[in-house]
Amino acid sequence: MGVNQADIMKETTVLQAPKKNRTVQKWLKDNMFSSWLNTFFTIALTILLFFLFKVILSWVLFSADWTVVSVHLKLLLAGQYPNAELWRVFLCIFLLSLLTGFSSGIWNGTMTQLGLFFAGLLALCLALPFVSVEAKIWNAASLLVLVCGYFGGKKLPLKKTVLFSWLMLFPVTIFLLSGFGILPKVGTNLWGGFLLTLLLAVVAIVASFPLGVLLALGRRSRLPAIKYFCVCYIEFIRGIPLITILYVAQLMVPLFLGQGIELNNAVRAMIGMTLFSAAYLAENVRGGLQSIPSGQYEASHALGFSTPLMTFFIILPQALRAVIPAMVGQFIAIFKDTTLVTIVGIIDILGMAQNVAKNPTFLGKEMELFLFVAAVFFVFCSMLSYVSRRLERSLGVGER
Repeated sequence: MGVNQADIMKETTVLQAPKKNRTVQKWLKDNMFSSWLNTFFTIALTILLFFLFKVILSWVLFSADWTVVSVHLKLLLAGQYPNAELWRVFLCIFLLSLLTGFSSGIWNGTMTQLGLFFAGLLALCLALPFVSVEAKIWNAASLLVLVCGYFGGKKLPLKKTVLFSWLMLFPVTIFLLSGFGILPKVGTNLWGGFLLTLLLAVVAIVASFPLGVLLALGRRSRLPAIKYFCVCYIEFIRGIPLITILYVAQLMVPLFLGQGIELNNAVRAMIGMTLFSAAYLAENVRGGLQSIPSGQYEASHALGFSTPLMTFFIILPQALRAVIPAMVGQFIAIFKDTTLVTIVGIIDILGMAQNVAKNPTFLGKEMELFLFVAAVFFVFCSMLSYVSRRLERSLGVGER
């Protein structure tokens, strides 16, 4: 007797996955009050945090004197950059806002969240009462082009143009800030504050990434000369602190360049931080390369891929995807380590805060200055961490 497949399908009951109905009360019971010990620690920590935040907020809102920040805001953010040429800095922010807006419209998800974050920063600058009128006008224009770029990115086919513009943004920024003979020259010795901090971090991150990838590939090379050179470089750099690298960069780089070629302190610090970051990044990438199963290599060779094509189009993308958290952690560390350049005489935002604190008019206001610096670093490091988590979720890192 034959069995009708259609009858079997009708009689088969499709069981749906149970729906998780987790209310706030259920979550609190499972995580905060699941036992008497857990309940005790929850109540104790809640009371401790309440009194801690009460004291902090009371000082921030009523006792702190934020005049020291408002008066020296330009020094903290742009250093000794000439006031007459500050339009170049605002123009760079304007271009960044335009590209962020177009990118938010073209690529949803992470870029849209970044666009909202950047728009929030611009809106905050507009709301602060002690920001200059010129800065508010530029910020308003940047916010406007960000919003217009968002809607333009949804309607206009500008994906390739926007990608090329992102690649050109950094050299255009350096050209605008320096001048290079077309505009009045502003030497890097006048750059300072958060502007210098941001440039140091961006140069170290962007330049160390390809160098770190090459060092990781070189360490796995079968050619002894390349392999042992990369091993010696990585282990030597990882064995000494960053401050030593910065001192060596200040003293030794001019000797290697010879006479007639001069680099100022900021450029030497960029070189030192790039070399330092590349060594750590190489080890992160090498860990990702070692996580790739051998079957990927065998399948690539079976399909006729040469070793360079296999490495750059099959193996390396998977390795980089696996080590996104480690790489972003290294980028955040480099961003925070830029404060070490103060020790070698370069005035970043922390060095500028220390100099302002020595002003006799504002003696005893170190806490306000350093809290402002900490808030700036917290905002940007949190943004990098958020982008990392979004990329992990979108790429399925850690999932099978």
